[in-house]
Amino acid sequence: MVKRMTRRSESATEAEETTSRTRLSESVRRFLRAETGGAGLLLAATVVALLWANSPWSDLYESLWHVRAAVSVGDATLAMDLESWVNDGLMALFFFVVGLEVRREFSIGELTDLRRAAVPAVAALGGLAVPALLYLAIVPGGEAARGWGVVIGTDTAFMLGALALVGPRYSTQLRVFLLIFTVIDDIVAVSVIGLIYSRNLNGSAILIMIALCGVMALLSRMQVWRAAPYLIVGAALWLAAYHAGLHGAIAGMLGGLLIAARTPAREAVETAEQYFRAFRQSPMGVVGRSARLGLERAVSVNERLRVVLQPWVSYFVVPLFALANAGVDLRGGVLGEALTSSLTWGVVVALVIGKLLGVGVTTLAAERIGIGSLPQGVGKGHVLGGAALAGIGFTVSLLIAGLAFDDQLIQDQAIVGVLLALVIATVLGRLVFRAAALFLGETDADLPRLLDRPVEAGIDHIRGPVDAPLTLVEYGDFECPFCAKATGVGRELREHFGDRLRYVFRHLPLPDVHPHAELAARAAVAAGYQGRFWEMHDTLFAHQNELEYEDLAGYAAKLGLDVERFLRDMNSQKAEARVRADVASAEASGARGTPTFFVNGERHVGAHDTQTLARALERSAPPAREAPPRRR
Repeated sequence: MVKRMTRRSESATEAEETTSRTRLSESVRRFLRAETGGAGLLLAATVVALLWANSPWSDLYESLWHVRAAVSVGDATLAMDLESWVNDGLMALFFFVVGLEVRREFSIGELTDLRRAAVPAVAALGGLAVPALLYLAIVPGGEAARGWGVVIGTDTAFMLGALALVGPRYSTQLRVFLLIFTVIDDIVAVSVIGLIYSRNLNGSAILIMIALCGVMALLSRMQVWRAAPYLIVGAALWLAAYHAGLHGAIAGMLGGLLIAARTPAREAVETAEQYFRAFRQSPMGVVGRSARLGLERAVSVNERLRVVLQPWVSYFVVPLFALANAGVDLRGGVLGEALTSSLTWGVVVALVIGKLLGVGVTTLAAERIGIGSLPQGVGKGHVLGGAALAGIGFTVSLLIAGLAFDDQLIQDQAIVGVLLALVIATVLGRLVFRAAALFLGETDADLPRLLDRPVEAGIDHIRGPVDAPLTLVEYGDFECPFCAKATGVGRELREHFGDRLRYVFRHLPLPDVHPHAELAARAAVAAGYQGRFWEMHDTLFAHQNELEYEDLAGYAAKLGLDVERFLRDMNSQKAEARVRADVASAEASGARGTPTFFVNGERHVGAHDTQTLARALERSAPPAREAPPRRR
């Protein structure tokens, strides 16, 4: 039983890399929303580019992207055509955001646990090697063989957008799995761009790049909290990469990777809260500025830059890149030549079949031999469906096509192959997901959303009327600074709803990040045996930094408990079993960190402030019964 408890605790803490897993989950969801939202605009830009390039105004399309634009500072001038500004300049911003996301995943995200990263890592390697080998087996030698890099990348925005359209209704777990896979995929793709497709390298400029990387890393290590220094060094890094003969993607990825992501420190959050309270009492400009700066200090630079830049990248940079690169003039026999070209079909087969085999089969094989396990809720059919969608290369594929081929005809054939693969991979993904639902019963690829063990009076700790129409269940940790009691949310909700609400607290200690959490949970259970659970609950949250064994005994004495019995109960198997039961119910209910709330039996996703939870409770409230008509 002890081993079982440990395994469940580990499972509950695998995704809990911060004091608030919900905070991390919201960050991931925000990233996914921006990517999938931009996918529609990306598709529209692609269609516009194709129509424009094949219209009577195609000359205008070609001439527009060859317009020269220059930036001059004194005698120094940097001049490129618009296409180069988009591909080398703005796409550096795209890869900067990718680098920030990659660093976050390695710092506080899914890649901090090698056990969880093992299977996506194998999937990424298979998704790189198999398509490249298939491509080289199909295309002839010569310049065409240089295009193997075209088929190694996966477009995250298009893939997640397609998943939203053709995938399961609920696919959060599959999305996170695919996001981890594409993080590794992006690292390799950018490395290929830098090592294989860069020419005429300048050694002096590369040394300057190395020095600037050191400056960026030093800023991050010193925890400089203002964003401006990082942006200035990042711009200098891009200029150095340009003069070194490297693609701007290298500078962007390096810059993002060097900015560390950190969870908000409890002290910083509390300081920001004090500033905002002061501003509420005295709404003056200087106080408001202090509140804003306090909030910025609490949130890492990595997080703030991603929040600001992600919408620009998703809704402007990537669609503009598609507009500049997807416009292939298919007239004059170009389409016919492309459809009969081994290069075009080499790209299609490598992306569609190569990714399906490379990602899907290697993932299932890695899970089968015990390298790792699939995320909860993700089945074999989901993996194959996601692997099919990984054949959407687009952004990275188009970028590498422009770098790999000097011959415009060969480049156009590669672009046609990328566009065909996009359509075929999406249709294939739809068919695989449909088959998984029909034959394997794999519908949702998500964590459980319903409360596994219903609330039971006499077993659960309940505050409020046991028959109240509204129920809020919290899985909490007494060291978690974001739990309801610590933030005052529970008290405010009870004041708002009164006797309409029953509040239930269940234990989800996270010992990997909160070493005193399990002991504190058992202390609350032991106090409950003497009818003083809620008094101990409030005391523990009021003293989150003082949860040593001696402290707990002192709290019991102050509450008037039989201290000897309290200590005996706290160390008993009965108390341990009670906490273990709550942890098991959390796992079965899809709770992965604290706080996790269930509103009338359904897991709440999103922010957990008072107003948001109040709205969720109101929406889920059962309809009021109409009073029966009075008899006359």
